[in-house]
Amino acid sequence: MGALILISGPNGSGKSLFAEELVRQTQGKRYYIATMQPHTEENLQRIEKHRRQRKDLGFTTLEIPVNVGDAPVEDDSVVLLEDVSNLLANALFEKGDTMEQAWQEICTLVSHCKLLFAVTIAELHAESYEGETAAYIRALEELNHRLEQSADAFVEMKDGKPVWKKQMLQRL
Repeated sequence: MGALILISGPNGSGKSLFAEELVRQTQGKRYYIATMQPHTEENLQRIEKHRRQRKDLGFTTLEIPVNVGDAPVEDDSVVLLEDVSNLLANALFEKGDTMEQAWQEICTLVSHCKLLFAVTIAELHAESYEGETAAYIRALEELNHRLEQSADAFVEMKDGKPVWKKQMLQRL
């Protein structure tokens, strides 16, 4: 089983750039699992921004909006999952899966690689919403909590800076 490194923070906090910098320090085949589906012009712009950011990082990009446990990655590879919040939204709203099924997919992915860097959104508040949006945010909070508990390393982005909550003993 591989190691899980979780990077969380609010939108625009620099979590993706930080995750890419961590991956840059690793050895091995690199995969970028893109989960965002381009439903809006804003989605397309965000996808293009991320493509430009990782252009020279040596990633093989896999566009997998759900079922990341089936990703064709090598056992000794480094994987960047971008991102957990999109993966969960796709699973819940498009596939009809549960948070538990999304959790199991991520666990399976971890077991298929050397290092999994998972990026997720934090600091959303369900009480500000109603209906399925509130239910989604509660599910994301639970999934993030599980990831934090099981992660080998965990970083929260605060004011654009990484705050290590849990660190691995060996260097990446």
